[in-house]
Amino acid sequence: MTEDTAAGSNVPAYSVSDLSGELKRTLEDRFGRVSVRGELSGFKRAASGHLYFGLKDEKALIDGIVWKGTAARLGFRPEDGLEVICTGRVTSYPARSKYQIVVDRMEPAGEGALMALLEQRRRMLQVEGLFAAERKRPLPFLPRRIGIVTSPTGAVIRDILHRLSDRFPRPVTVWPVRVQGEGAAEEIAAAIHGFNAMTGAARPDLLIVARGGGSIEDLWAFNEEIVVRAAAESAIPLISAVGHETDTTLIDHASDHRAPTPTAAAERAVPVRSDIALQIGDLMRRGVTALRRVQVERRNSLQGLARGLVDPRRMLQQHQQRLDDLADALGRALRINAAHGRQRLAGASGGLRPGLLHQPIRDGQQRLARAEASMARDLKRGLQDRQRKLANASRLLESFSYRATLARGFAVVRRDGAAMVQAGGAGPGDALEIEFADGRLDVIATGSAATPTAARRRRGKTGAADSPDVPAKQEQGDLF
Repeated sequence: MTEDTAAGSNVPAYSVSDLSGELKRTLEDRFGRVSVRGELSGFKRAASGHLYFGLKDEKALIDGIVWKGTAARLGFRPEDGLEVICTGRVTSYPARSKYQIVVDRMEPAGEGALMALLEQRRRMLQVEGLFAAERKRPLPFLPRRIGIVTSPTGAVIRDILHRLSDRFPRPVTVWPVRVQGEGAAEEIAAAIHGFNAMTGAARPDLLIVARGGGSIEDLWAFNEEIVVRAAAESAIPLISAVGHETDTTLIDHASDHRAPTPTAAAERAVPVRSDIALQIGDLMRRGVTALRRVQVERRNSLQGLARGLVDPRRMLQQHQQRLDDLADALGRALRINAAHGRQRLAGASGGLRPGLLHQPIRDGQQRLARAEASMARDLKRGLQDRQRKLANASRLLESFSYRATLARGFAVVRRDGAAMVQAGGAGPGDALEIEFADGRLDVIATGSAATPTAARRRRGKTGAADSPDVPAKQEQGDLF
């Protein structure tokens, strides 16, 4: 408060901040802690987690605020139109010259308010078809894996697991969530969506959403729209087991099956293994009995039918006799038909005129003559071609033959049948064969090989070879 006073008055002049501060202190001193009943209006949740709303009745409205820490401890989700009782302190917000109540506790104004809100929400979701019977899916007889959405602590999960173990043990996946308070509804909905998003062996084929009993405020998370929609959209069949037998929540209407208790949910999820074993044994016994009865009935029926049958051997004999008769009849028929055929042929030959056949015969003879002439020309032409080719081949062979060389005065000397190309290949006493153009001579070698020059020298003196047994012969050059 300043020391200045207004002109002509002794009333002190306040600054705006001072006056706002005085009013704030006055409100907080006078209304340190109050409880106010009213209807929520303009409710919103800020990104910071704080709650802002108006609390009104038919004549007035006061702003309210719930800080983030307090909002997390609320047992239900506030929304417009809900009548509540707020407890807190009245204060002001100087920046806007408004007074407000800072709430540290909020609860519905009796169960009647919550029930009215619950009924309103139930009608809205029912109109959308979320509770329709045709949406509900049958539960699997024996699920491969069961997913459970519940609190990881407490008696609920223990009761379910114990009951499953007693009846028919199955693999279980638990998705831990909060089952009441701020954020519980979001966690429950996220767990249902999470199970549906699984793939492979980890994905369950049955879900159980469970919670123990409690007040309507304690069970309110299962009445939230986000939870109800998640249950209705689940592709995996879902059992709701929330509260005790008399407790009903909106998830019960959207689920595929509602169990009065978590233990009852486990009983509905799996059959009793011992009962199945007994049932299978009984069915097997009944099947064996039925099979024996059918066998007896079929045997009696077969025997009765057999008594009415004719002896197959007699039937076969009758058919054999008939076959013999038919064979005899067939022979007679063939002879008769042959005789008739000869008669018809004789009659037909008497009417034939030989002159009609002369022209076709002449035409055939002419065609045959032409074909023979053409064939003869082709054979002659082919024979001439082959003779010409043979003559060419003979001339070519003759040109390459060594005999033409022999005709020019050369000879071939062989030893043991092999042609010799050097004089050193024979020694004294070796038998040789000399082939001329007009014949062959067998000779015996008498001396060693000599060079061509020495041989000529000897022949130059005597005019003949030294051996009197071998006639003198002109020197032979290289045949090749």
